[in-house]
Amino acid sequence: MIHGINHVAISTPDIERSAAFYMGLLGFEEVFRLNWDIGNQALDAITGLRDSSARIIMLKCGNACVELFEYHTPAPKAGDSARPVCDHGITHVCLQVTDINGEYARLKAAGMAFHSDPQTVGGGIWATYGRDPDGNVVELLEAPADSALAVVAA
Repeated sequence: MIHGINHVAISTPDIERSAAFYMGLLGFEEVFRLNWDIGNQALDAITGLRDSSARIIMLKCGNACVELFEYHTPAPKAGDSARPVCDHGITHVCLQVTDINGEYARLKAAGMAFHSDPQTVGGGIWATYGRDPDGNVVELLEAPADSALAVVAA
């Protein structure tokens, strides 16, 4: 039985920079760190990689986790920090907020780039897309408590 989403994972070339963004700016808390060296057959099997090694930091905010990976081997290909959200792959991580305009102003003042000001999509729901330091899209979503989009923070 599937119970829900546990976490979203992001590969980054600079795990400390990404952790600082998600913890310092977005309010996530560190759950754990893990390093693995070449020769871990179980992790090679799970990831479908050969001779892999990486650092991991698991972060949590409310009922959601973001897992950051910084691979050392095999050498990762550079990502496209301006990848359009219509391209195949994970399009964004969505953070539910209250006072979207206040969060937007705070994050923009801290240097986070956004596609637009917060926009209403109807039914009291507001949203905007911004980018983390690697160009991954982070959505801010404000939804009324009675909305199907509202989640309860754990």
